[in-house]
Amino acid sequence: MTIQSEPDPGLSAIMSERRGLINLAYRLLGSLADAEDVVQETYARWYAMSRQEQDAIAAPGAWLTKVASRICLNVLSSARARRETYVGEWIPEPLPEPTEWINGRSGGITVDPADRVTLDESVNMAFLVVLESMTPAERVAFILHDVFRYSFAEVAEIVGRTPAACRQLASSARRRIGASQAPATPAPRQAGIVRNFKQAWEAKDIKALIDLLDPDATAIADGGGVVSAVLRPVQGAEQIVRPLITLTGRLGNLTILERTVNGQPGLIAQQDGAIVVVMAFDIVDDRIKRIWAVRNPDKLRPWTTGPRR
Repeated sequence: MTIQSEPDPGLSAIMSERRGLINLAYRLLGSLADAEDVVQETYARWYAMSRQEQDAIAAPGAWLTKVASRICLNVLSSARARRETYVGEWIPEPLPEPTEWINGRSGGITVDPADRVTLDESVNMAFLVVLESMTPAERVAFILHDVFRYSFAEVAEIVGRTPAACRQLASSARRRIGASQAPATPAPRQAGIVRNFKQAWEAKDIKALIDLLDPDATAIADGGGVVSAVLRPVQGAEQIVRPLITLTGRLGNLTILERTVNGQPGLIAQQDGAIVVVMAFDIVDDRIKRIWAVRNPDKLRPWTTGPRR
């Protein structure tokens, strides 16, 4: 007779923290791949302890969060050095709408629902880009306190500073966010502007594209692997539009589709059914102020590869 072991309620409780840890780590790092590595390392440290050591921890969820946050702090410190030597501009890894994850990643790997990041204003591309300008300690203090509502006493224990110092870090981060943010454009209006951009791009209508862009708009594109990097941002509506039209003609068989990118209206471009670019937009006063075009294949892996209309 086979005796089935009872499920370990402690294990279930520990694993139930995984999605929250992924959400935290992605906001801290701007990279799903790095976030997954951090969570894996966090669980490895938990299981490296004896059962007695685990049982002595009164709040395992808080322990996991503290460890993950500290690992993120270390990753951020080393990431600053890596990104300074990154060829071209660094852009955070874009995320699709959760329903887009169902079909799996490149290579047919099924996506674990626990890996899905909750999309809200704290993961839109403009927000993540501002976070990239912060020091590691500022970013951790701000995200833990302002986004995840940890007390400054709890943040201090993670960051290794006093609660007063952490309050100052979060305040400095808040000022950076406030200085960079324009009044939010309602989502339906954003979607309409992005749709008009798509249609003008498909029609190769240079005047319509220029009219949709702020005269001082900026476009940033990255690269990686077999995709050559664009070394610096492109400034000005005309300077953005003409290479965009040239790119369409050079690639050929390009299909442009509307998608949600980090919780906001965006576009993807497919060539022969494979996604080659994901575009996020910052819209201010009904004009496109900034475009982020993610082309690095490593950053496109959360996106489905099969054509879908």
